[in-house]
Amino acid sequence: MDAPQGLDDPEYAAFAWGRYRRILGGMALVALGVAILSVLILWHWLGWLNFTIAFATGLGVFFTILLGAALMGLMFLSSGTGHDAQVEDRISPEIDIGD
Repeated sequence: MDAPQGLDDPEYAAFAWGRYRRILGGMALVALGVAILSVLILWHWLGWLNFTIAFATGLGVFFTILLGAALMGLMFLSSGTGHDAQVEDRISPEIDIGD
């Protein structure tokens, strides 16, 4: 059996993207838990919170964690599937470092 062609192989791409979605789904649950926990901590420290402040804080924490997880997951997806190794670097030979 030949080695997978990275994301060019439809079967392997489906597997890799499925794994990425599962990890991102798990991280969404973690982000939701942390967002709820952050609002509860603020409520404990400050007392009653305006709904707008609590909602904005929760959304901000949730989407910040989710964005970080999505970008990190894409980086590992690209590296783990061999997609990074398939990229042709046309610029490096043209750069004169001035040795």
